[in-house]
Amino acid sequence: MNKLIQAPRRLARRLVSPLRRPQAEVWLESQPGFAVPADAIEALHGAPAFRQALLDGIAQATRRIVIVALYLQDDEAGRAVMDALYAAQAQRPQLEIDVYVDWHRAQRGLIGKHKSPGNAAMYREYAERFGDGVRVWGVPVQNRELFGVLHLKGFVFDDTVLYSGASLNEVYLGTGGRYRLDRYHLVRDRALADSMAGFVRQYFQGSDAVQRLDAAEVPSTRSLLPAIRGFRQQLQQARYAVPAVTLAKGEVAITPLLGFGRTDNQLNEAVLTLLRGAKRKVVLLTPYFNLPRPVRVVLGQLLRRGCTIEIMVGDKTANDFYIPPSQPFRTIGLLPYLYENNLRRYARAHRRQLASGQLTLRLWRDDGNSYHLKGLFVDDEVTLLTGHNLNPRAWDTGTWKTACCCATPTGNCWLNAMPNGRSCAGMRRRWTISTRWKARAAIRRKCASCCAG
Repeated sequence: MNKLIQAPRRLARRLVSPLRRPQAEVWLESQPGFAVPADAIEALHGAPAFRQALLDGIAQATRRIVIVALYLQDDEAGRAVMDALYAAQAQRPQLEIDVYVDWHRAQRGLIGKHKSPGNAAMYREYAERFGDGVRVWGVPVQNRELFGVLHLKGFVFDDTVLYSGASLNEVYLGTGGRYRLDRYHLVRDRALADSMAGFVRQYFQGSDAVQRLDAAEVPSTRSLLPAIRGFRQQLQQARYAVPAVTLAKGEVAITPLLGFGRTDNQLNEAVLTLLRGAKRKVVLLTPYFNLPRPVRVVLGQLLRRGCTIEIMVGDKTANDFYIPPSQPFRTIGLLPYLYENNLRRYARAHRRQLASGQLTLRLWRDDGNSYHLKGLFVDDEVTLLTGHNLNPRAWDTGTWKTACCCATPTGNCWLNAMPNGRSCAGMRRRWTISTRWKARAAIRRKCASCCAG
């Protein structure tokens, strides 16, 4: 035992990792949650279904609408959402409508486009035209957007939760001929809806850092710096109000989780705990193959233990930073090639597992559309629905993320909760080490052209 204590930490973790396997079961049993009938959970397939569910929820709500997204874009789809919100409020004046978006993202234009006042100008325009019925709030998670953003996403319509990683623009909502594939779940449960709506009311509206973006006069970020610091300290301790759970037959335990910062991150710990507890199979979804080191280490342990792992990522052309050769190149366009190179190196390092079928790498690609699926499926028993990108920036910075951990004791396969029609399964293909992509050469060419420009 003394030798084990004196061994390097990484070696010690590898040696004791099999003893940690039951911790996932203990963790799941200790988690509070909402017991939701399985038939009250519906997986929507594709951006058009998501858009329709969003508009239906707005049109049918009678008490409350709470929308939390990274952004509500000033484009045709975003204006359609704003029109629907104001129409609902005009028909039902008692309806409380609150929209929360990232403070910094709302006050700038798109990357690579001309300078503009951002989406906040649209919010002010609607408020001037239609009045104060729809409140749009800016949430500054950090002093600057570079250090972290509001990645807490979801929608509450009365007693229904529409849970997705999508923001609100033409691509996410599937208008204009293109779409960005995400995951979309409708959960009809009053207690869960109360918890999520109560959370944003307590921590957002109760903070001086969260200000109205639709007001005629918007304070500067500099003037809010003391309030933002206090807000961050609150977020470190923030938790959903969740009761203890006892499941009956046919019910699923849903536990809302939060992740903020590098230390004491509830969501990061949940990811690692669930991975360590896997016994048979893990399916991991992420748009960008740039896994944080703790996740890579645990995946390596699972492969040595004999678990089957399937990873689905977006092809470089399905990355939202991909720039087609026909368009002028910008530095941000290097990212898809770097992620592709990461995937190629990972495949080379795991040739044996790929050849045996223990490890499967899949790429998603569908013409000019993009891929935004994120999540984790463990042993067909636990599903982690999350906006967590599972990359170092999301893992370590002040990006504020959320997740719903869905567990069922019956072994019900939650893989059918993935979008499965033409939008996903039909576009998947196995990636092998023999795939002839010239990632490094492409990166060199792009770097050379960028430097030459």
